[in-house]
Amino acid sequence: MDGVTVAQYEGRGVRVVVARGSYDMHSITSLADALDTATREHRKVVLDASGITFADSTLLNLLILTHQATDLRVAAPTQQLRRVLELTGVDAVLTVRATVEEAAAC
Repeated sequence: MDGVTVAQYEGRGVRVVVARGSYDMHSITSLADALDTATREHRKVVLDASGITFADSTLLNLLILTHQATDLRVAAPTQQLRRVLELTGVDAVLTVRATVEEAAAC
């Protein structure tokens, strides 16, 4: 599995959390912490998922929990992540957009 990196920045009145790498039960902590902080501090959170190379049910669970706590939007999911979201039906629950700009604007 790839290593993971998480960064955050403010943009267009939202907190953007940028995730890179492979996310499973062993690597989810840094992203979970970032989303938790963003959720406590902002009404709207955008996850830039363009760098997520692998995702399992651990990430899906985190996305659903974050969605329940705040207005979460997923931006630019990779083909692998988009497929997982579609197969599980999570794409029907979350707001998914092609770019960070689109996610922040909606």
